[in-house]
Amino acid sequence: MKKAIWLLMLGLILVLTACGTNNDEESTDGDSAEAGDSQYDKIMEEGVISVGTEGTYAPFTFHNEEDELTGYDVEVIREVADRMGLKVNFEETQWDSMFAGLNAERFDLIANQVGINPDRLENYDFSLPYTVSAAVIVVPEDNSDITSFEDLEGKTSAQSLTSNFGAIAKENGAELEGVEGLAQSIELIKQGRVDVTVNDRLAVLDYINQQPDSGVKISAREEDVSETAFAFNKGNEELIEAVNEQLEAMKEDGKLAEISEKWFGEDVSE
Repeated sequence: MKKAIWLLMLGLILVLTACGTNNDEESTDGDSAEAGDSQYDKIMEEGVISVGTEGTYAPFTFHNEEDELTGYDVEVIREVADRMGLKVNFEETQWDSMFAGLNAERFDLIANQVGINPDRLENYDFSLPYTVSAAVIVVPEDNSDITSFEDLEGKTSAQSLTSNFGAIAKENGAELEGVEGLAQSIELIKQGRVDVTVNDRLAVLDYINQQPDSGVKISAREEDVSETAFAFNKGNEELIEAVNEQLEAMKEDGKLAEISEKWFGEDVSE
């Protein structure tokens, strides 16, 4: 009797052990399959792409009067996502912690006017550029004498004295009048107290777009340009390729230019 009970218990143990082994194998196989999925596959399966952005950097990414997140970069990535059949989940993050958030995979990419430079290229990959900017000269709208950076020789330029744009003006022979920012520079031009200011093309276009009666214009643009793009962690080639495909399509069908002109009054994508 005891022997029969012992054999019954032994058989039960073997059955339970076998079931446990099968469950472990199934779990391991499932984990392996999940681990093999690319970031692109996961995004497409979930139907959502997560985007890091500031939300405080107008006109690129900010909250409007209705407290809705909007801006040039926001509209561009929304259009890209829509064409991929995806919804966008924005993760608003301070600039100082933006790349740390990308490193920690809190979001899939950054859309925040990230400039492409050699240091960043060592650690991150980028999409095709969707914004191109450069230093420009701003003059009164009736001025026809200053049409190149060489024409700055002997002119007075309103500049933030610690900015790269002030250095450009000085290198081209201008005398600097210190100001706190672009708005003050333009006021001095309108008052006739200075001849010009040198500043970032995007900032100037945004100002003119917001103030159509500003009385100033861009008279020259530097040949050296800076490019901005979406930033990704390395190793996401499939996702980057999919995003680039949509950016190229938006350039070809004019949608990117349309978004640019809405925010800046002209195409800033090339």
